[in-house]
Amino acid sequence: MNMTDFAQYKDVWVFAEQRAGKLMNVSLELLGEGCRLSREISEETRVCAVLIGDRAGHLADELYAYGADVIYQIDHALLKEYTTDAYAKVMTNAINTYKPEIVLFGATFIGRDLAPRIAARLDTGLTADCTRLDIRTANYIDYLKRDTTASTDGLDPKGDDKGLKQTRPAFGGNLMATIVTPNTRPQMATVRLGVMDRKEKNEGAGGQLIKVPVNLSADDIHVEVVETVKAAKAFVSLTDAEIICSGGRGLGGPEGFELIEKLADKVGGVVGASRAAVDSGWIDQSHQVGQTGTTVKPKIYFACGISGAIQHQAGMKDSDIIIAINKDPGAPMMELADYALCGDLKKVIPELIAQWDTEA
Repeated sequence: MNMTDFAQYKDVWVFAEQRAGKLMNVSLELLGEGCRLSREISEETRVCAVLIGDRAGHLADELYAYGADVIYQIDHALLKEYTTDAYAKVMTNAINTYKPEIVLFGATFIGRDLAPRIAARLDTGLTADCTRLDIRTANYIDYLKRDTTASTDGLDPKGDDKGLKQTRPAFGGNLMATIVTPNTRPQMATVRLGVMDRKEKNEGAGGQLIKVPVNLSADDIHVEVVETVKAAKAFVSLTDAEIICSGGRGLGGPEGFELIEKLADKVGGVVGASRAAVDSGWIDQSHQVGQTGTTVKPKIYFACGISGAIQHQAGMKDSDIIIAINKDPGAPMMELADYALCGDLKKVIPELIAQWDTEA
């Protein structure tokens, strides 16, 4: 058992993932969430961004503007391109040196690769693909006493330990599991894209910059990045879209997405899809919305021919306005929707497009 002195661990860290000198949106979302969590822990708890790269210091102002109190800059020529070996080594060393209480990563390809490597080296827990984070405020020791397999070692005997509650979908999205890390620090989680809110940008905000010493050589890296090849297919930015027009099994076939594309073009949105449509081969997986796809929070979400399985709802239920089009008035999506249009989508959607032209 890894026995940890919790008093040594302070602050909330966010891995500020950047690619080619541009911050990923999820990093800014996590800064906002980190600010909320830090304030719930104590007034002294700071939210800190960990910026890894080669001459990436130009991103500091943006990190401060979105809520970072402190930036730990880890800068080295060998960190220009992401490699698991290099990033895991330098971040593990930084965590061992500065001892954060919580470390958050975006559930991106890089975050999902990096976080478990670091957690294993630190001998601590990691909860993957979280959709909600909270700080414990109740008497948690009483809860642990009801679980004879758990340990209260290291917890505040008064029962007011403010640990991190990490919530994620489980069993195919049929329930939400809340996971805690009672015996080790730091507490680590990867968080889905698009589920947390950014802070309002504060231009001109500042903070503390800590340049972390780097002990890294080419011998530490066991792979070589020869070339970065971007996919030739069009990139679908579901997480940034303000309007999403999604189609499901009710479209009847791949030709149904031609109608969805017309609607998306008309309203200035992007095309999404349910898992059923993707699994049927009607559209590329990059369009998939839901628990096993992309989590989205657009201003308007059109659900066309989508019954509304819980896995799909988990990925879009926080949309500002949901408009459902379905023949079945009893479909779960029709219950969830703010506006439910019961009818044949092949008739309803063309009418919507025509009405849009009239209003315009």
